[in-house]
Amino acid sequence: MALVGSLLKKGIHFSNIVANRRKASLHQQQKKTLAKLLAKARYTEFGEKYNFDELLSSILFGDKGAFYEEYKKNVPIYDYNKIFNEWWHKSLEGEKDVCWPGQIKYYALSSGTSEAASKHIPVTKAMSRAIQKTSIRQILSLGHYKDLPPDLYEKGFLMLSGSTNLKDQDKHFEGDLSGIQIAQIPYWFRPYYKPGQKIAAQQDWGLKLEEITKIAKEWDIGFIVGVPAWIQLLMEKIIAYYNVKTIHDIWPNLQVFAHGGVSFEPYRKGFEKLLGRPLYYINTYLASEGFIAYQTRPNAPGMDLVCDNGIFFEFIPFNEKNFDSDGTLLAHPETLMIDQVEEGKEYALLLSTCAGAWRYLIGDTVKFVDKSRGEIQITGRTKHYLSLCGEHLSVDNMNRAIDLVADEMSLSVKEFTVSGIEYGTMFAHHWYIGVEEKNVDTELLKKKLDAKLAELNDDYAVERRHALQEVFVTILPNEAFYAWMKSKGKLGGQNKFPRVFKSYLHDDWNNFLKTEGYITE
Repeated sequence: MALVGSLLKKGIHFSNIVANRRKASLHQQQKKTLAKLLAKARYTEFGEKYNFDELLSSILFGDKGAFYEEYKKNVPIYDYNKIFNEWWHKSLEGEKDVCWPGQIKYYALSSGTSEAASKHIPVTKAMSRAIQKTSIRQILSLGHYKDLPPDLYEKGFLMLSGSTNLKDQDKHFEGDLSGIQIAQIPYWFRPYYKPGQKIAAQQDWGLKLEEITKIAKEWDIGFIVGVPAWIQLLMEKIIAYYNVKTIHDIWPNLQVFAHGGVSFEPYRKGFEKLLGRPLYYINTYLASEGFIAYQTRPNAPGMDLVCDNGIFFEFIPFNEKNFDSDGTLLAHPETLMIDQVEEGKEYALLLSTCAGAWRYLIGDTVKFVDKSRGEIQITGRTKHYLSLCGEHLSVDNMNRAIDLVADEMSLSVKEFTVSGIEYGTMFAHHWYIGVEEKNVDTELLKKKLDAKLAELNDDYAVERRHALQEVFVTILPNEAFYAWMKSKGKLGGQNKFPRVFKSYLHDDWNNFLKTEGYITE
């Protein structure tokens, strides 16, 4: 293990030398990526229908920039339902060469926000290789973190994933993407990987956490990887089980936490109470559809898009011209390549990938903080923002406001959600906020939250004087959120609690809270 760690250190040093060399522009990387995708898929059913041969010729031999106009003109935009009903259902049933060459053996089950029946996202061999390649790049980027001790690379990597015990559906296997990827980790990495294949196969999330807790003291962990809520829950269990003050009493060499799935800020305060000293936090953007971006250097404001590894990106300005008030894409939206975007503006992501997704609306929204680097921040979901009457409240606004209020009131807020409701002839927002503390002043929290949102969002401030007439706040224990997730079979793995409840889920959530005794009215 020490030998592999030494080689890894040398690889990291060498990769930083290579990374500092001049690379092709992001536009050129994306053009080359699209060419590779079209060339690989041109003889599939999808590729033949949409003339991938001609599109490939326009990239190789056409005028500069003309290829993208041709691509937009020839290939329609798809959301999940459209592409599944027209194409992916065929490959799920065992057909070959539908949207990507060959037969697809693995499907990631994903609902994105735990709010609906699971989607079946294809995971091809090419995509698995692309995810592994980007994961290795992320490890190699640790060379930019100069204060990390040299022997850290000989320590264990705890990766809290979904079950590797995938469901065999005769013609394919399905499960959480993290479980699919962990089952295929490279042989050389296995000595470092924790909790090991046996525990990783455990399907019961509660039992998995118990098994990890009981043997946690035997491991020398340097890195932890996972969704913040589940990592925090595990660390709390370990600290309680061994009756220690911090997780560093068990894992003294823990230095790095690579997180993703949701904003870390709502969890930061409670998370850091569990530490004996600060960690390096590395943000990642790994979705069921592919490894999209990751943080490449300390204290970076965002994550760099992976522009040269199996994903072609397009960006739709997230505004009223392209989306209705429910976040549904309108006909004939404006779409842009990476060289056409502007910093600070919000965009919905379209992906074309080596898993057979084509102009696929993933549902996330991002903004560029550094266009030259392709550096982005995730701002929310197309369906997860509130605009009942023009308030245009994004998840980014919500996270920031909650973080500011929690800091002012010294609260540990892990989870929250908000729903827009009718209020007489007008509208209101109903917030459900999970806190660790007792006897919270609900009225004060409501006033502060309302004020912060008005400071952060001018449209919200305007509508609070008009159609958005009231704000309601219900304080809950954090366990209420996890109990609802468990009732939906969505505890652990890559699952996360939805930040916005649309009307059809609000009643279900409210009824659950009443039935379980969390609220009485």
